[in-house]
Amino acid sequence: MTDVPAGLAILPITGLGDVRPGDDLADLIARAAQWLADGDVLVVTSKIVSKAEGALAPVPPEEGPDRDGARAGVLAAETARVVARRGPTSIVATRHGFVMAAAGIDASNVDPDHLVLLPKDPDASARALRSELRDRHGLDVVVIISDTMGRPWRNGLTDVALGVAGLEAIRDYRGERDAYGNELQITQMSPVDELAGAAELVKGKYDQVPVAVVRGLRITGTPDGDGASILVRSADTDMFSLGTAEARADGLRLATRLDDADVLANAWPVASVAAIAGSPTPLSADISRAVAAADEACPKVTFAPADAGLVGLSEESGPDGAVEVARLAVTLPPGSSVVAGAQAGAAIHILRAWLASAGYLTTWLQPESDATPAAEPAIGPIALGTITVRPRPTL
Repeated sequence: MTDVPAGLAILPITGLGDVRPGDDLADLIARAAQWLADGDVLVVTSKIVSKAEGALAPVPPEEGPDRDGARAGVLAAETARVVARRGPTSIVATRHGFVMAAAGIDASNVDPDHLVLLPKDPDASARALRSELRDRHGLDVVVIISDTMGRPWRNGLTDVALGVAGLEAIRDYRGERDAYGNELQITQMSPVDELAGAAELVKGKYDQVPVAVVRGLRITGTPDGDGASILVRSADTDMFSLGTAEARADGLRLATRLDDADVLANAWPVASVAAIAGSPTPLSADISRAVAAADEACPKVTFAPADAGLVGLSEESGPDGAVEVARLAVTLPPGSSVVAGAQAGAAIHILRAWLASAGYLTTWLQPESDATPAAEPAIGPIALGTITVRPRPTL
C-alpha cells in the first residue's frame, strides 16, 4: 500500500459554552480540548475574545429607531475613516487599520442588549492567550485571532487574521528563486490568513464552534513575532483607499478648489499620483489631451508655448522645487465677449484639473499689465495669463 503523505488536520473545539466578560479563555480552551499538543495552531474567533475582554457596547434590545440610532453611534465611534457606503452598508477603516463592513461590529451570538466590538488590540490578545496557555497549561502553540472580511475583487467572505502570536504574519519570498531559476519579485504570502480561512471550515457561522485547531505544522519555540498589524497596508501603498463613487466625488470636490497650491496633485501620496497617470506618456501628448478637454468649454481660447512676460516667477522651478517642463500662454481673440472670457476661465480650470489628474503640478501666473489706460482697444490677442507645468512625480 502506498504511504499517505503527511498533511494538515483541522479540528473543531466544541463544548466551550457561552463566553462572558471576565471569563478565562485559556482555561476554557484547555479544559474543552485536553488533546491540545505543542506545535498546534489555535485559531480563535475574535468575538469570544471581545466578549471575554468586555469589548461590548450597550444598545436598546428592541428593534427600532432607538436601537438603530445607538448602533449608528457605536459605528461612528469605531470608525477612523469611511471607505464606501451603499445603502445601509458602510465599509470603514477601524482604528486598527482594518477595512471591514460596519467596523467589525456584530450583533450575532450575543444578548440583545449589546453589540460586540473588535478586540482593542488583537495582537496583544493573541500574545496574552499564548502566554497563559504556555505558563499555566504547559502548551506551546501558535494563537491566531480571526474574523470575517469581504474582498474588494471577489464575492464571498473569508476569515482572516486580526492578531497573531508565535508565527510571522507574512512569508516574504522576494529575492528567492523558483524551480526554474526565476527571481521572485513581489510574492509575499500571508500564512496566518490562510490558516484563519482554513479553520473557518470547521467553525461555521452558527454552529457555536468559535475555536479550531490546525495540526501538522509543528511550530514550536518561536517568538511571538510582529503580529498581524503588519498586514495592514500603509496609505502610500493602498490602491483602493476609497470606493469608486467616493473617489469620484472626492476628485470633483478637489477640482473645485484648484489653485496655485496644486491641491489636486498634492491631495494623495506620490505613489498614487504616478499610478493614476498610468503608463508614462510624453508631455506633449498629455498637454494635447488637456487642451482638447479645455477646447470643449471654450474653443476660442488658445494655449500656446510661452517664454516671457511672466510675473511672479523668479526661478525656473516652482515653490516645491520641481523644475518647469512647459509654459502655456493663454489668450483670447481680440474683441472677445464677456461670455467668452467666462468660458475661457472654465477652460483654464479644466486644463489644469486634467494635468493635475495626470500628476503634473501647475501654477497660474498673471500677465504683465500696463498701468496706463489704453486710448484704444487692443488689436492683438487678449493675454489672460500663463500656466507653468512642472514634472509628474516619480516613484
